[in-house]
Amino acid sequence: MATAPEPEAPTPAAGYEESLLAWGLAQHGSELERSPEGKRLEAVLVAAEDVVAQSDPYPNILNVFHVRTREEVIRREVLLEPGALYSPALAEETARNLRKLNIFAVVRVVPVKGQTPGGVALLVITKDIWSLRLSQDFELVGSFVRYLRLQGTEANFLGLNQRLALDFLLRPDTLSFGQTYINRRVGGSRWYLGETASLILGRESGKPEGSRGTLVLQRPLYSLSTPWGASTSVTWNTATTRVFRGTEVWQLPYPDGEPVPFIYVTSEVSGGASYTRSYGEYYKVNVTGGVEAYHREYAAPAAAPLDDAQREWLKENHLPHSEDATYASLSLSAFEARYEVMRGVDTYALSEDYQIGHYVVASLRYAPPAFPSAAHYAEAGAAVRYRWLYADALTTVSAAGAIRRALGTGSQWTNRRWAAEIHQVSPKVLGGRFMARGVLDVNIDDLFDRIELLGGANGLRGARQDAYSGKRLLLVNVEYRTAPVVFQTLHMGGVLFYDAGSAFDRRPKMVHSVGVGIRFLFPQFNVYPFRLDFGYVLNDTLPPVGQRFTFSGGQITEYRPSILDTPLR
Repeated sequence: MATAPEPEAPTPAAGYEESLLAWGLAQHGSELERSPEGKRLEAVLVAAEDVVAQSDPYPNILNVFHVRTREEVIRREVLLEPGALYSPALAEETARNLRKLNIFAVVRVVPVKGQTPGGVALLVITKDIWSLRLSQDFELVGSFVRYLRLQGTEANFLGLNQRLALDFLLRPDTLSFGQTYINRRVGGSRWYLGETASLILGRESGKPEGSRGTLVLQRPLYSLSTPWGASTSVTWNTATTRVFRGTEVWQLPYPDGEPVPFIYVTSEVSGGASYTRSYGEYYKVNVTGGVEAYHREYAAPAAAPLDDAQREWLKENHLPHSEDATYASLSLSAFEARYEVMRGVDTYALSEDYQIGHYVVASLRYAPPAFPSAAHYAEAGAAVRYRWLYADALTTVSAAGAIRRALGTGSQWTNRRWAAEIHQVSPKVLGGRFMARGVLDVNIDDLFDRIELLGGANGLRGARQDAYSGKRLLLVNVEYRTAPVVFQTLHMGGVLFYDAGSAFDRRPKMVHSVGVGIRFLFPQFNVYPFRLDFGYVLNDTLPPVGQRFTFSGGQITEYRPSILDTPLR
């Protein structure tokens, strides 16, 4: 198993988390244990801080509106048992699992001196993140709202690590209203229950256009030593889909007449179940088998003013492939259980967990002709990632590919897709970091007619939103992210960037842009920064000044092909 780094001394001036470490030690009158290996664990101590601490510049009255996470919720995630020998690897995994809950701004798990010479205690320090709030995810290009999601959320209901939410989703053409409930530990067990459902309304008509939702019940692999997991789910999506290019519905160039608006009716229903068996400790191998059935249907709206020829042209050339299928699947994932904690990569003040070494996923599917209308095919996909950390420089190389073979009459290869990405984060330079990323995504004979749109907030900043389109994508992003300036607890930093990209069908024609931006983080309220960027296109048409600004949450590197993580969707 991985060896824990030597615990850091509490130096409050060194940073946001270190000051909380010092506070946690003071709560129990404890001292860090520098040599915990081989010692017997005497006790698990918990120091749980409110959202607004005494050292924070916000009024403590805010804590009245937030129920601090209950101590038993924190203890339930601890993987070490009193009486056993101290394990640095299990301490690290406990910290990672607590951070994954997304209810804490800070988690530190450290060994402290025990009451006896041969003993050690485990101190778990947490600081709640503000849970009763209006969560948001958005994308602005100039004054155009491309995407806005508001979620009135209690992310930690009664301090029990349960999520209740009311959702509002605004797109250029629709409004969605829905609700979400998540219970990660049903009845104190290891079972997870989650459900969400939304009603979709047309913005112009104000009438219902469909609904979407998901119901999931699963027992996840909650630790590296968990031997098995299981999952079952049902998902549906019925809606009118309008594909926007920039601020308007994309007008497709119909060869024999007026352009055809890229609008179609979507009807998707799926359900399945799976079982996972996990092997190994340091070199992990997880094997998953499952079954799933789905119905997918896409067609031009019945009320659309299109003739039969236009409908057929739209279906054959642009709409995703309609089909029904039942399939069995088998997948394998293998990775090194080696992790490193870094700061100042995508966030400023908070710990970020990175799995180091190899990570491989391989999946197979077989869909037999179980009923007359069922598709008959075999499908395979694989994704590979390797990550190095050397002298505080983080290098990640990823590649993935997938292919499908229709069986029976008219058998052929389809859905040939592959992608590759290299992502480099430099050591700290003048307190900040350089980041460089290059990604290539290639689609061939895609039954789902995926079109890549590039420009604006999705990777090529400064260009018109969705100015470039094609079935293939080549994108390069280079940034220098400065060290933050801290105002009270607000962390704010600057960015210089260079983007180059092309969405294409045959050969890329690269468009280049440069620009500046700012990032800001409130650790009490979010674990990711917000970004505001202004870009300038060097070798193509310049949009109006207002459209060169983009504002959204997270970092630009979050825009990446999903196949790199999930080779078969």
